[in-house]
Amino acid sequence: MFRSVRHMIYDLIEWRSQILSGTLPQDELKELKKKVTAKIDYGNRILDLDLVVRDEDGNILDPEQTSTISLFRAHEIASKQVEERLQEEKSQKQNIDINRQAKFAATPSFALFVNLKNVVCKIGEDAEVLMSLYDPLESKFISENYLVRWSSCGLPKDIDRLHNLRAVFTDLGSKDLKREKISFVCQIVRVGRMELRDNNTRKLTSGLRRPFGVAGTPGL
Repeated sequence: MFRSVRHMIYDLIEWRSQILSGTLPQDELKELKKKVTAKIDYGNRILDLDLVVRDEDGNILDPEQTSTISLFRAHEIASKQVEERLQEEKSQKQNIDINRQAKFAATPSFALFVNLKNVVCKIGEDAEVLMSLYDPLESKFISENYLVRWSSCGLPKDIDRLHNLRAVFTDLGSKDLKREKISFVCQIVRVGRMELRDNNTRKLTSGLRRPFGVAGTPGL
């Protein structure tokens, strides 16, 4: 309701500026006044306010100078116009909702939420933990990797993300649901020396990425 009224107020402010500018021809000015009064009447209706009875030019009818029958007929015409506008708006909204539902039904989308609690694996050096979805029958990954950098101390490298390691695998469609199996695979890559037992300073290396371990679910 607030958004609808806000849009109507913005329209009225813009139209008021055009009217006060004095640059519009008489025919355009007349049409613009009709748009203004129609917008005001529509806004009053959705806000449950009183309906203002107007003449053909959009001017408010004076009950002191207008007969009761004329007021009644003008009120009927104004009510009918507002109701037609409400029905039109309702129909448009229903069509939009139907189109959205049809589009969603045609291309359904699902998501998988993952919350990493801990990595119970003695690595001894820094590591990268990569999680992804895998189709074992087609032997291929069907998602991008969710990467978490793990320190040699057994905690995330970004300590601010402790207990907040979450990811969502999105855009899983009907094709993915029809797969016979989907495995959740976790790969661990050690980042450091070539060999963990390399204590010879002359051969000491650092920053090398070496596969360390892998785990996966039988199927989702």
